[in-house]
Amino acid sequence: MRRKNINMNKDKNSDPIKRFVEKESSEEYSPMEPPDAFSPPALDEVEYEQMNSVLKNFMDEHKACLKKLDMFEETLNKIRINGFSAQKEVSGALSEFFQFVDNNIRTHNLKEEKFLFPLLNQRYIEKGEHSTGPEKTNAVDMLEDDHIKFIQIAAITFTMFGLAGRLPDQSSRLVILDIALEQGKQMVEMLRLHIFREDKIVFPFAQLNLTNNEFAEMSSNMDRFSPH
Repeated sequence: MRRKNINMNKDKNSDPIKRFVEKESSEEYSPMEPPDAFSPPALDEVEYEQMNSVLKNFMDEHKACLKKLDMFEETLNKIRINGFSAQKEVSGALSEFFQFVDNNIRTHNLKEEKFLFPLLNQRYIEKGEHSTGPEKTNAVDMLEDDHIKFIQIAAITFTMFGLAGRLPDQSSRLVILDIALEQGKQMVEMLRLHIFREDKIVFPFAQLNLTNNEFAEMSSNMDRFSPH
């Protein structure tokens, strides 16, 4: 898997994701009213129905993930209000979410990294959608970095919740619980934005720039893929 040091300050207009979430030189935004990452300047749009089945499958998995995130966020809110008072219900909801992370999100990310991202990286470079530094970073590097950060935050959140449930000291338990809740909130926000970027920027780019043969080979390889 490719891993590069990403300089987020390089050439902010050099790839579509950076153009998507940052101020473009041709537009003027107030510092108090920056462009919303979920309401960006218009880019090429491709409807779901026009997507290749490979991309549709990824998007369907995103929809399932967003539903789990909604449920997890609801659990976080309950814990923030009631603490661990409903221990059995809360523990079950947390366990269900982290099992989904391990069994579903992990596999989803691996499929993207192994089969989709290498082709996208090649096509971004061919199209000039990259930085101009010594290492040609592009949208793929940002997405891979997101994958790493998400798993790290998920691990911290899982550990903190487990620790909070075992600490006998009330004040220490509240401190650890607050850390777990903040990490959980950050994880939800980060993953929602990551999914939005893939669905609205990266997958349309893939649909417009990858060939039918490349999608067919990708589909065949993914059918045989096992994460274990």
